[in-house]
Amino acid sequence: MTADPAEIVKLVGRFTGLDLTQTLSRIEGAVSGVTAGDCTGFLESAVAGRDVLVAAAEMKRLAGQINVTIHALGILMCLPHILEPDERVESVSLGAGNTGRDFDLETNVRVAEFKFIRWRGGAETIRQNSVFKDYLLLAEHPTAKRKHLYLLGTEHAIRFLRGGRAMSSLLTRNSKLQKMFADRSGERFRTVGDYYAVHGNTVQIDDVSPWLRWKISYYGDLDGLRERMEALGVPSHLIEYALLSEF
Repeated sequence: MTADPAEIVKLVGRFTGLDLTQTLSRIEGAVSGVTAGDCTGFLESAVAGRDVLVAAAEMKRLAGQINVTIHALGILMCLPHILEPDERVESVSLGAGNTGRDFDLETNVRVAEFKFIRWRGGAETIRQNSVFKDYLLLAEHPTAKRKHLYLLGTEHAIRFLRGGRAMSSLLTRNSKLQKMFADRSGERFRTVGDYYAVHGNTVQIDDVSPWLRWKISYYGDLDGLRERMEALGVPSHLIEYALLSEF
């Protein structure tokens, strides 16, 4: 099995074709009537081999590493724009989660969380849960330091924070966070908008996208990059997966 990411993508692309949905539909139609004696030949014709399965699993693993890498690089690239004169970094958490630290960044004057999420403006339940968790932990953290939540674009996030989603639905899958919220606020806040109306000035929400050179490609203007990758034989839907996966 090759370790070259480009070769891995090409191998998976041999199975998926240019349109995975159409490929699967074709296979579903062709498999009807296949017997045990036909399986070997049928799998070969569908390019459904063990090597492709292993390549797909490796691609999934690499995608996870890319997400963590982008999170780490995003934080590091923001530092020159964030740090003020005489401000000093005390700790950073660059990996998945906060690795034992309270926040992604802590300096002598601020604590901060970063979310490099591509908001689409539709049903955003998972993204909303993730952003609200960071916002809540910052808002409730006892410190005299400034509190910042850094996002790739703030429009959708602020609209959500001002909205009417029920607090119960936001916290239901995080029992630890739910207990902390109940202990501190009881039933005072029915919706996320109720909470934000009281705590809106506690956490400063900043847009980091102007600071990051890969903003354009990340937000979907992939034409130039897609042309270069397609020239290497990479199917377009795999390009979208690689560049626009959530983290």
